[in-house]
Amino acid sequence: MVSSDRFLKMQGLGNEVPFFICPFDPGKANNIEKIRKNLSSQLLSNGIDILEINLYDLCFDLLNRDDDWSWYVEKEAEIGKEKLLEDMQSILDVEKNIIPAIAEQMKSRKFDVLILSGVGEVFPIIRSHNLLSNLQSTAKHQPTLMFFPGTYSYSPEKGSSLELFGKLHDDNYYRAFNILNRSA
Repeated sequence: MVSSDRFLKMQGLGNEVPFFICPFDPGKANNIEKIRKNLSSQLLSNGIDILEINLYDLCFDLLNRDDDWSWYVEKEAEIGKEKLLEDMQSILDVEKNIIPAIAEQMKSRKFDVLILSGVGEVFPIIRSHNLLSNLQSTAKHQPTLMFFPGTYSYSPEKGSSLELFGKLHDDNYYRAFNILNRSA
């Protein structure tokens, strides 16, 4: 599917953003990681340039940029979980920091497909719906495929919803397509 002309040329999207979700059973994360790496290798061997961004690695890099990470590791027990989460969400603000960091990587090289992973690892600091909503203006010229540990469902009454780990339900509307329901 991902190497098909239809996918790469973003055909059949009905003027929607070219975002695709690959939901998977979180219990099979290790297998999915192998599949993702194999997919990346196959795409590259077929001449399809990919840009892979692991959100956890991106966040870690951003925290290390100003040496915040080592400070938080040292002070974690003192400041408490709630304050730590609040601080991390501020430092790793999706609109102000994450999207610009992704945009910087996108500008740094030519690619045909953007692959995002590490979604489960950055929860609850980064929420998928917030990332996708803010990414719409930045990543609209190439297809984006997000590996998502959980379910992605659609109903005419409620629209689309992502359920992280198959348990954390969010009623927000998502404009992405479930790649498992698409055909080449």
